[in-house]
Amino acid sequence: MIVTTKKLFEHAYGKYAIGAYNINNLEQLVGLFKGNLDSQAPFIIQISRGARSYTNKVFLEGLIRAADEVYPESVFAVHLDHGDEETCYDCIDSGFYSSVMIDGSHLPYEENIAVTRRVVDRAHAKGIVVEAELGQLGGVEEHVKVDEANAKLTDPRQAKDFVERSGCDSLAVAIGTSHGAFKFSGTQSLHFEVLSEIQKALPGFPLVMHGSSSVPQDEVERINNAGGKILGAKGVDPTQFREAARLGVTKINIDTDGRLVWTRVHREFFLEHPEKFDLRDPGKVYIAEYAKFIAAKNEYLGSAGQLPDVTAFLKA
Repeated sequence: MIVTTKKLFEHAYGKYAIGAYNINNLEQLVGLFKGNLDSQAPFIIQISRGARSYTNKVFLEGLIRAADEVYPESVFAVHLDHGDEETCYDCIDSGFYSSVMIDGSHLPYEENIAVTRRVVDRAHAKGIVVEAELGQLGGVEEHVKVDEANAKLTDPRQAKDFVERSGCDSLAVAIGTSHGAFKFSGTQSLHFEVLSEIQKALPGFPLVMHGSSSVPQDEVERINNAGGKILGAKGVDPTQFREAARLGVTKINIDTDGRLVWTRVHREFFLEHPEKFDLRDPGKVYIAEYAKFIAAKNEYLGSAGQLPDVTAFLKA
């Protein structure tokens, strides 16, 4: 069942965070649904601009509609990740997406408010909710590239003004995470003191944490042992998710980890089975491994086991 993120956030606020997982193909999608059903968790499917252009946006929409039919007990939202204004309008007009993100974080403050307000007005007219971003995460993810020197944490003093003037329904905040597989060096971690100040400025308002893959070191090691060369990768400690949820984070974005699982499965599979050439053989392994990964991640998020309560909440 496709729902809006707004309803999911109402149920989750202060208790747990909902996993927002990027998908690009059939195997990811099937593994995602299986993992969330295995752990009885609501979830958010994220489609990036890169995923929409990888083949054609219609293919992904068709796959998600099919999955909704195959797994009718699932509860999820469909969300555009890191959209520009044009892409947001395309998704709003499609009638398929339940949520869009307008990313004006690279713009001057007043321009960010203005573009967010335009998208909000168009989206709300069709019952679609909007995520915006204030502050800038470092790192690289598809078209998003911010040098660490230009990354900046969200200013809690601006957050209330931004939300009130832009009209956004949730706010992605920069509290120390970054995009990609190389998030931290040394002993860096999340700035919970900044998050706490943002929550005080916006009590009860849903916050979003981008760049939150944990970059599991066992996955990186297995990739490298199977011929890969990923050096220095480090991510967010997943044991910090619950504290973030307590401080108002209702949505946590995870993309890189899914790519690492895909890479590990395929590198190991073809190293161990060099005679194989059927793409379905490693695909079956990936579906099972990704489902297992999703279920484990939902335990950290606190969303595991919430599906019955969410379903009842939505029907009330």
